[in-house]
Amino acid sequence: MALLKSIDSKFFHSEIPYKPMGKYAHFLTVRVTESYPLFQTDGELNKARVRAGVEDKNTISRLSMFKRKQSTPERLVGRELLRTYGFVKPEECEYNVEFGMDNPDCIIYGFAIGDSGSEKSKVVVDTAFSITAFDESHETFTLNAPYENGTMASKGEKGSKPGEVTSRINQQDHIRPQVFFPSIVTLKDPTEASFLYVFNNILRTRHYGAQTTRTGRVRNELIGVVFADGEIVSNLRWTQAIYDQMKTAGTLKALDPLDEDDVAQAAKTAIKALMSKEFIVHTDFIEDDFQSLLTDVKALTASEAGVRSILNQADQEAKAYAEKHIGKKKTASARS
Repeated sequence: MALLKSIDSKFFHSEIPYKPMGKYAHFLTVRVTESYPLFQTDGELNKARVRAGVEDKNTISRLSMFKRKQSTPERLVGRELLRTYGFVKPEECEYNVEFGMDNPDCIIYGFAIGDSGSEKSKVVVDTAFSITAFDESHETFTLNAPYENGTMASKGEKGSKPGEVTSRINQQDHIRPQVFFPSIVTLKDPTEASFLYVFNNILRTRHYGAQTTRTGRVRNELIGVVFADGEIVSNLRWTQAIYDQMKTAGTLKALDPLDEDDVAQAAKTAIKALMSKEFIVHTDFIEDDFQSLLTDVKALTASEAGVRSILNQADQEAKAYAEKHIGKKKTASARS
């Protein structure tokens, strides 16, 4: 039974295929920071020295949001929902410890368990880059903690004695609020249920990066979906094209946060221009077409019955796939 009314079923497989079949669903997402998240490696914010735009040949440093920083939080949100609605028990599937191998999370996002088996992820996410330059997108904070006697100590200290001033200061770079990271999330060979499962995970995820319990608030704004018979433009090129659009329109504001409406409009204009140059067959849901799809999805995900219908269909497909294909791999492995 079809769950979506606004989209043709030809874009989906009726079951999860074992081999790549050349159907792709690309979620066009702009990730907006709403607090002070940390996307870092070895204590430093991730950044890359790249060309400013497609047309603008100047080189700038941009903040980088690595693929694991994006896919892992979304995956964990999906796993939480599966447990909430009783499709996965906590003891049955533990992330990065012992995968269940037959639920939507394992089949859609993949797993690897040594000799026990593996499944390649059908969700492809690449590094995302900030539209604005590194210097405009981060700031440095001094980390300290208050004690009951009113003194302050830097993070990691035991506290200062009365009348003693601490000289040790710990500093950490944080990404500023309202920094934008255009990101394309690709789902290979979608069924309707796997499409909705990934879509819902993107919409629901609110925290990314390190220290997710304290900071890292990020909102995902989807501006469209592209169905195609191949992969489309990279995150970097889309970001560079957005930069060009905003520079031409005069909406790049040094030091001040970018206006979200300006970013959204530039993102739509840029992706349309880039898709017109692609050598693949594609159907784009942007502007009004996407609003109809988004309304359809929200009607499902806004109720317990709707969410359960998505998870139930995704679970049935995952178990059918696991029984048909993963069971065979485990048997072959045991014989060898």
